[in-house]
Formats: sequence, C-alpha cells, structure tokens
Amino acid sequence: MQMTGAQILMECLLEQRVDTIFGYPGGTILNVYDELLNYPGIRHILTAHEQGACHAADGYARSTGRVGVCFATSGPGATNLVTGIATAYMDSSPVVCITCNVDLPLLGKDSFQEVDITGVTMPITKCNYLVRDVNDLADTVREAFAIARSGRPGPVLIDIPRNVTAVSTEYVPLSRGEHGKVGKLGQLVKRSSQNFKAPEPDYRDIDILCDMIRASERPLVICGGGVVRSRADWEFEEFANRIDAPVGITVMGAGGFRGLNRLSTGLVGMHGSQASNMAVDACDLLIAVGCRFSDRVALNPSSFARNARIVQIDIDRSEINKNVETAHHIIGDARRVLQLLNERLEQQDHAPWKEYVFSYKTVTEYDEADDRLTPSQVLDAIARIVPRDAIFATDVGQHQMWAVQHLHFEYSGQLVTSGGFGTMGFGLGAAIGAQVGNPDKLVLHITGDGSFRMNLNELSTEEHYNLPIITVLFNNGALGMVRQWQTLTCGGRYSQTTLDRGPDFVKLAEAYGLAGRRVTDVTQLEAALHEAIDSGRGMVIDCAIATDELVRPMVSGGGNITEFMVD
Repeated sequence: MQMTGAQILMECLLEQRVDTIFGYPGGTILNVYDELLNYPGIRHILTAHEQGACHAADGYARSTGRVGVCFATSGPGATNLVTGIATAYMDSSPVVCITCNVDLPLLGKDSFQEVDITGVTMPITKCNYLVRDVNDLADTVREAFAIARSGRPGPVLIDIPRNVTAVSTEYVPLSRGEHGKVGKLGQLVKRSSQNFKAPEPDYRDIDILCDMIRASERPLVICGGGVVRSRADWEFEEFANRIDAPVGITVMGAGGFRGLNRLSTGLVGMHGSQASNMAVDACDLLIAVGCRFSDRVALNPSSFARNARIVQIDIDRSEINKNVETAHHIIGDARRVLQLLNERLEQQDHAPWKEYVFSYKTVTEYDEADDRLTPSQVLDAIARIVPRDAIFATDVGQHQMWAVQHLHFEYSGQLVTSGGFGTMGFGLGAAIGAQVGNPDKLVLHITGDGSFRMNLNELSTEEHYNLPIITVLFNNGALGMVRQWQTLTCGGRYSQTTLDRGPDFVKLAEAYGLAGRRVTDVTQLEAALHEAIDSGRGMVIDCAIATDELVRPMVSGGGNITEFMVD
C-alpha cells in the first residue's frame, strides 16, 4: 500500500508495539505530528523541553525494560536531546530518538534550524541514521529498534529530512518476529552471522569459574548494572545464596540484588560501606557480574581487590580488561550466565568469611537537630511509609548517594538514576517516564535543590497529565556534593556552590498546580508523605537539611578502597 514517510514511521512504531512517545514538536517534524493524530493507540506526552522528553523516554525504558521513544524537531530541538542521549548511552538504556531535519536539498547549507545531529551524536549512540530515501525508512526503523534492545542496550537516533516524511512509497507491513528474516535487517543478520541475541556463553568458561568458586575460601560477588538490564535479579540472588558469598552492589546494580538479603554488604566503591570495601580488599575471588569497574568502583585499579583473582561476567567484550585486569572472564548475558552457573554449582558454605565481612557492617549516624532533618531521617520515613514496590528516580549529588545507601531496592528497574554520566536534572523527567510506564506504582522523585533547579519546568508535564509523582527535595542551600569536595580538598573555600537564592519551592509547586509542603522534622515529613499518597496528586516536599551534611563514608578518587576520607 502507498504511504507517506510519516505514515510509514507511525506504522513501524506500531510494529514495535510502541505505546508511548515523549516529545516536543517543531517545523521539520510537523508531518509526523500531524500523522500522530491518526494513531490514538500511541500516547504522546508533551514535555516542557526536549531534554525532559529524552530523560522521560530513558526512565520509561529503565523501569519497564522496554524501548523508550522520543521525538524532536531539527536544530536546537535535536541538540536539546544530546544530554539525555549521553545519559542513556553511559548507562546502557534502550532509547530510540527520532528527529526530523531540513529538506534534503537544504542539508549542508546552514539552513534555518539545521544541524548535523548524526555527526553530533555519533560518539554517544550505539548507531544512528540519516534517512535520505523514503524507501529505506521502514527497514531503518526496524533495524534501529533491534539494535537499541539487543546485546548491551543503548540509544539509537534516526534523523529524517522533512521532505522524506512527505513523499510516498510502497509500505509492506511486517510483524516484529519477521524483522530479522527479511529486508535490510534480515540481510544484516545473514552477513554478520548473528541474530541480535546475546552471545551464548562458552560452557568451558562456565566450568572454569565453577572450579574457581569451589576452591575459594573468601569469595565476593559484585552486582552491577548488567544484572538490572538483563532483569536477572532472581538468578543473581540464587547464585549468591548458592555460593554463600557477600554481595557488594554498584549504584547501577541497585535492585539487581535485594538490599535486605542477609548477604548484602551495600554499596561498593567511593561511597561504599566499610563491609563492602573491606571485603573487596580481603577476598580471594571477586566475581563481578555486569560491572565495568568504573573509577567510582575500582578507584585505584592497581590495588583493587589486590588479594583476589578477579572474574568479570559481561555481555560486552570491549569491557573485559578495560579498567581492571582479570584472571578469567565470561562473555554473555548476565541472566544466561547465572542460569548455567546455578545448574552446575552445589551449595557452598563460607561462614567464617561472612563473619569477618559483616563485622564491618555498621549504620551511619547523623547528628539530629530541632530545626532540620537528617538524610537518614528523611529516607527512613520514606522506607516506612511508601509501598515496598515504589519506583525511585533520583537526580545526581549527595541525595543520590544517600538514597542508594539507605533505601533497600528489591527488583530490577526500581531505582532509576544517572550513574555513568552523572546528569543533574535527570530525575524529574525520568520519574515522569517511569510513572507513565508504571501507572499502578507510586513513583518518588528524590532530588537536591541544585539538581531540581535544572529541569523543574517538567512540573508542568507532571501536573498536566495528572501524574502523582512525589518529589522529595533535600534542600541544603548548596551544591552539596561539590561543596563536600571543597570542604575536604579546598580548605573550606566555597567558590560558587552556595545557593542563597530562590525560588520558594512550595510556592513554585503551587504555581504549577501541584501541592507543596515545607518540612523541618520527622512528624511534618510523615504527614506530608501520607497526604501525598492519599491524595493521589503530585506534591513537592521541601526538606530542610544542614548545609554541611556529608555523604559518609567516602574514599578519595584514585585512593585505596579501604582508605576512607570520611567514615
């Protein structure tokens, strides 16, 4: 049947079972938005800014496990996606960004709102496309979604010149199950001798690791983001229980292993617990599942796990030995590798080793005052009051680390946070995406006053679509994490980190049509949380905390993992 490029695009999105798009229209993408009116089965969420749209698509993807989709127009519309794309790329989140550009004859002529967005985003996408011929559009969309979700997931961008969305060609419907068999994608599969599935682990590598585990007296397992991405939390927990080993968790691995499991030692690395970091230093076998050993985990690669044989399990071969030298590795999807290990391993017992590790497990205490809250008070109240299956989206900074340290996540996708790129302003857009993708769950947005300022315009999106997101704001009147570094390394010289200015966040929430509450003690906080949950409407809860509150513990960058600057 004959269809325009805009119609073909929408039909291809239906093929991919897309039910939600986040976006912002503009001149070059008008044909697509006009056609969108004919597809009531696809919900469009109009955000306040394209960056918010990309973060929302990312939050949708992380919390649901499905591909997130966002639309933007050319020029500044497209470049406003860049931070969101980089955020998704660093954390391996499957997002397809669809932009439209100026007409083909105008490309390369510095036309109004023209930008080479494929060139701009090449380093931060798994793949990107400029579709010059409408006859290639359907195949390109099918290939883009396959790449975004396959192997190690990640963002893909499709840029379509405006006139390509207007011209017509023959469109042949194709079910998603057939995409890898015919057309351009089918040819790619044949040429590459692969089917966009994860590589099957080498069984010999599995057997070698089983023997290493049997020989180990002090094993430690690290749960990384790959466990979350593959939704392997059940297989990982069975593995940890079977080998009876302590488990350290990276920021991106939160939710991949239940925080309340008796084997959990908590966060590992720069802001890791003493139990986790001492276990890294003393173990004789370290098994990292879906962990790339970033500089926030392996602060000093030369001394990291210095007494251990290190084993890395990862779907991406390029991550092996990139940051830390390993004694053994297994290439494959985390869930499949763990299934094979669980089939082969008998129950282990490491009671003496666990006793040593958990002797370091302590609770960080914060000084209490009458006129302010402590981070632990805020998060303890949240843990007691909100449903256990609530989804948490955070921004980046001190509040992010406090949340990961204090909250006990139970399933993959429960925590939505920017780990690799550390994007301030990520949280509210991500919370919107998570709420749209999980309408039956409570979504909390945990943020700081610095991060919140960056994209708080998305409160208008929250209000318009009646999204009952609860924003819990850690308000210390400063760029807290930067100020913490200034306290520790700059002799207390605070250059441009004091936020002694507006807005009044309660009045701001009310101006957007949401509820706002300012709280200074636990009783007020508990009342605000109950009110927000019972009302079923969005609320901003402004929590006053001390300006000089620190994230504890803390190891300096490049230091030994057991040498704490702050304990």
